[in-house]
Amino acid sequence: MSYSGSNHVSRIPDANGYYGEFGGNHWPAHMGPALEELTGAYEQLRSSPDFRHELDTVRTGLQGRPTPVLHLENISNQLGGARIYVKREDLNHTGAHKINHCVGFALLARRMGKRKLIAETGAGQHGVALASAAARFGLECEVHIGATDADKVNANVDLMRLLGARVVPVASGQSTLKEASDSALHAYTEQHAHALYAIGSAIGPHPFPMIVRDFQSVVGQEARAQFLAITDGVLPDHVVACVAGGSNALGLYSGFLDDPEVALHAVEPLGKSAEFGQHAATLTFGRPGTLHGASSVVLQENDGTPAAVMSIASGLAYPGVGPEMAMLCKSGRVSVDTVSDEEAVGTFLRIARSEGIIPALESAHALAFAIRLAADRPRRERILVNLSGRGDKDVDFVLARFAPGGLGTEPGDVDRQRGPAGLRRYALHPGKPHSR
Repeated sequence: MSYSGSNHVSRIPDANGYYGEFGGNHWPAHMGPALEELTGAYEQLRSSPDFRHELDTVRTGLQGRPTPVLHLENISNQLGGARIYVKREDLNHTGAHKINHCVGFALLARRMGKRKLIAETGAGQHGVALASAAARFGLECEVHIGATDADKVNANVDLMRLLGARVVPVASGQSTLKEASDSALHAYTEQHAHALYAIGSAIGPHPFPMIVRDFQSVVGQEARAQFLAITDGVLPDHVVACVAGGSNALGLYSGFLDDPEVALHAVEPLGKSAEFGQHAATLTFGRPGTLHGASSVVLQENDGTPAAVMSIASGLAYPGVGPEMAMLCKSGRVSVDTVSDEEAVGTFLRIARSEGIIPALESAHALAFAIRLAADRPRRERILVNLSGRGDKDVDFVLARFAPGGLGTEPGDVDRQRGPAGLRRYALHPGKPHSR
């Protein structure tokens, strides 16, 4: 039984947790029993009608699902090209798609007799979602976050604490998502007897990527049915999502993977430039490697250590990608594009002024590419974007750095010496893949 009804999802991964050449379990041998316990529990519960009923009930009552699909009429009319639609995952309780798998992990932990959830977070959305789910089901919660990110999204840190979570700032390395993941994984290895690792994306050793994808597939299920209803039975021509680990992308893609006429696009953060260390575009510039317990594609130094990464969107500043995303991109089913910090901020401002929606900086990457794509495509085509989170967490950061004198009253009225204009478009030519 698959969560999405997709033929792809029903046969991937294989019994050993591999997505083609990627995936598997590359954790220390002593963690094998804990992963086997999790795999067995999940395989039993995923086909349980009682478990599915409880999950659906929580999704309706706590999360507020289903989230709608909306036509961005103003932006579409401005462009005059393909029409852009968004799946409003920003309307979930706690403001992002992350709660889709957080409530799943909370229910799974309770069924397994675990009393605690452990996780990492970058932009803070996953941490807030997990803290909310833990509070709802009476579980302890421990969230690891890089110290740099904690300063950037301090409002989300306050929300985690308000919801009862213990927040662990991580000050090693770049003090961002990769280091938070290292710290959370270490904590889980020490506490697995009574705790469950509620991983933040479709990464890590088997069965974590599969579990996250399955819980997130509700996005694709809903989006497909909603889009067909809106368009009188016509599928989107393009489906777009931002990508770091791949949870929001795989969630949306799952509804369309078996439709070859639907083009799937993964949008990565180009950061400040295509120079090594100035971006986090793993699929564009990475090479095969192992990170956080799975073989995948990794941005790495010549000696194989993970490279320094950079993105204005904390949730995208990760030097790896989930194994299923790596497989889909290598096979050509998903195409990869990049968006710079500058273009993402410009889109953040433009969507706010044109549509009355404040997208997360992560989601702004996907929207930026969709705008670029729509301008070059005919009016008859339709583009569906996963608006994976809201941008409340990013407002202070963007205004302080890109509009220090205030936004004024006109669209795009920002300090042009310090940041992008809201209505400006950028052409990106990232160049050839590189390594160091």
